[in-house]
Amino acid sequence: MKTYIPPRFKVERDQERCIKCQVCVNQCSFSVHSYDAEVDEVFSREENCVGCHRCVIFCPTHALNICKTPLDYRENANWRPEIIEDIIRQAESGGVLLTGMGNDKPYKVYWDHLVVNASQVTNPSIDPLREPMELRTYLGRKPERVELERGGLKLKTKVAPQLTIEAPIMFSALSYGAVSLNVHESLARAASEFGTLFNTGEGGLHRKLYKYGKNTIVQVASGRYGVHSEYLDVAAAVEIKIGQGAKPGIGGHLPGEKVSAEVSATRMIPAGTDALSPAPHHDIYSIEDLSQLIYALKEATNYTKPIIVKIAAVHNSAAIASGMVRAGADIIALDGIRGSTGAAPKIIRDNVGIPIELAIAAVDTRLRQEGIRHQASLVAAGGIRCAADVVKAVALGADAVYIGTAALIALGCTVCQQCHTGKCAWGICTTDLSLTKRINPDIGTERLVNLLRGWSHEIKDMLGGMGVNALESLRGNRLHLRAVGLSEKEMEILGVRHAGD
Repeated sequence: MKTYIPPRFKVERDQERCIKCQVCVNQCSFSVHSYDAEVDEVFSREENCVGCHRCVIFCPTHALNICKTPLDYRENANWRPEIIEDIIRQAESGGVLLTGMGNDKPYKVYWDHLVVNASQVTNPSIDPLREPMELRTYLGRKPERVELERGGLKLKTKVAPQLTIEAPIMFSALSYGAVSLNVHESLARAASEFGTLFNTGEGGLHRKLYKYGKNTIVQVASGRYGVHSEYLDVAAAVEIKIGQGAKPGIGGHLPGEKVSAEVSATRMIPAGTDALSPAPHHDIYSIEDLSQLIYALKEATNYTKPIIVKIAAVHNSAAIASGMVRAGADIIALDGIRGSTGAAPKIIRDNVGIPIELAIAAVDTRLRQEGIRHQASLVAAGGIRCAADVVKAVALGADAVYIGTAALIALGCTVCQQCHTGKCAWGICTTDLSLTKRINPDIGTERLVNLLRGWSHEIKDMLGGMGVNALESLRGNRLHLRAVGLSEKEMEILGVRHAGD
């Protein structure tokens, strides 16, 4: 017995405008549209539609529209259509439901409840078009004090390796295989051109991209996919991935249908097999074990590269981060509940973890209280959507942010959440060569650089309006923030006052 699930989307075709050109047939990777030559008609299988809108955008006569299906279940606040359909799918498959992208539940977005203070008469604003504004950011362990040699021209204090980025924005971990090589190339080239960094994720680095090594963060995850000495040597920094926001506490998963021959060569696994990273690193069961890996990687790279440790934002992130700093981590990356993924159990993505806003504030506060804030930089990730989110993250205590979904949207993603299928109609989350060519790295690079440049201009505008001429003056300065519509407890954790106070 098979239970029918109504289509989520309805395909509306204007027959007067449709010229049967079959563009929709060729563009749809989910086999929604098909052409019947006998009757000279294009038909649609609405049950296959994922709402990516590629057919709508590419239709030359604007004959198509995709809308939500009018068929719905009886209203029930507890048994919502999503819940009913998930149960039906599991009753049929007996498996774990997978999904892509980030949490889509209506949890409170704290960025939208924080506003930035502005300077007026007593503290004049700064015009960023006519006065210098410093966004350059240095990530890594800082000395407690700096000493100069006699004469004051040469630094006497030995400074740990630093990452230099021109704005406090980096591209977060998007692994090769989860995304196409053309996407990886676009990210790497944009990072190089703008002056920031891109993160390989846990899938290794294609040798074609080694030339962008000085703008690359390489990741060492529990599966150790693609990790070898050249991989470590070519990078600007090494990131140990303990967890990520979309799936805290569990390992990575790249479905076998996305493991092409080139992906298998880069990841060093058999083609066509699922790449399942273990939930824990099997050599890390304590902070002491983590410290051993941190120093093993420092030793392997001759102490020339910062070591980043990435964890998912959870309720005890502050205590964990304190231990990681003392274990030798130079940079802590925190990934919140809205962090995205190529494939994750839906139940984990939607119910595990906490918002990044609360986690970054708690970690910054804890490290300051312990007097070790200078020993590591903090990077916030998981749902960074615009320049204002970046400014607020820095004010809450972050040194920089990672962006992933925003970067993919810049490349054409419409967040249809089908990344795990490998059928991405926009050529982003796929290794199908007929689809990957839809991303042109030249155009992708230009769009990503434009995004970073636009956000940088907006950050300068916001800083100028606050009367601040350097990002360093904003970092962790929560007096620049005010809350709107938050409880006393929420404001206590964030360390901010209410608007009007």
